[in-house]
Amino acid sequence: MKFVMTQAVCQEAMDMLNGKSTVFVADNGDPNNYLDEMRDAEAVIVRIGKLDRNAIERSPNLKVIGRTGVGYDNVDVEAATAAGIPVVITPGTNNRSVAEHTLAMVFAVSKNLVEGHNETQRGNFSIRSAGKAFEILGKTIGFIGLGAIGIETARLCKALGMETAGYDPFLSKEAVEAMGCAYYSDYEQMLGDCDFISLHTPLTADTRNMITLKQLKMMKRTAGLINCARGGLIDEADLAVALNEGLIAAAGIDVFETEPPAVDNPLFSAKNVLCSPHSAAQTRESVIGMHTMCVKGCLDVLNGEKFPHVANREVYNHPNWN
Repeated sequence: MKFVMTQAVCQEAMDMLNGKSTVFVADNGDPNNYLDEMRDAEAVIVRIGKLDRNAIERSPNLKVIGRTGVGYDNVDVEAATAAGIPVVITPGTNNRSVAEHTLAMVFAVSKNLVEGHNETQRGNFSIRSAGKAFEILGKTIGFIGLGAIGIETARLCKALGMETAGYDPFLSKEAVEAMGCAYYSDYEQMLGDCDFISLHTPLTADTRNMITLKQLKMMKRTAGLINCARGGLIDEADLAVALNEGLIAAAGIDVFETEPPAVDNPLFSAKNVLCSPHSAAQTRESVIGMHTMCVKGCLDVLNGEKFPHVANREVYNHPNWN
């Protein structure tokens, strides 16, 4: 069998393929650029990049697609399902890492670390008296999305003495309250009640640009916005305006609408924004978990097993699986 990878998986995952498969590592996020290698590939693992309908349809031997993470908006799942190809995902492997990264950004915002760092390096030691730092004890953080990562982040925040609120269109009031979160049926109603808003929802047609200038104006001027989910959830130009005009106090951004982001991205010149390179899930522990689970899932599918963690469960109704 043959595996194609947009980028290499970790050594522990590579070792799982020893003696079982040949491997082509493209170091290129778009398989359309190496369709000759895709032609005889039975598995493709997409780390940073995309897999569109054209690449899928021009890969006649492809039997499984692997994603090292839980997001799959960069894979044409509809085309994969039509071809009978499961899209393997790795839920549960990065919950703690993303939760900790989110919390690190909460601390950075509450302690005004970005401005403090920048001004100290410029020789402005008096920034220590800016009066912008505050304790998070008793502050309210609202979660848009309460999947596994949102739940883990909420648990950590509650352990630090924060109040938690939540909006998730797929959960009942009883389920949200059972997590210890105040329930909101409309995320816009939650925005003005929170000291922090943290996004933990997938990118879909319904969630794209769910945070624009309209929603940012609903937030407290002292509030912080954290996004460790997907870049397309926020209108980046609008967020830059909100930060520069003081409509919100600060933002922590780990993900961008286009990755890697352009050097002229408006967020890079905005006030009080902390950016990281889509690295919330890139701890050593998380990477090993994601990559080994992805490879195992791909191998299981290639061996005719219905791996349970796929983005398209309906694919198992395809004639290929009868």
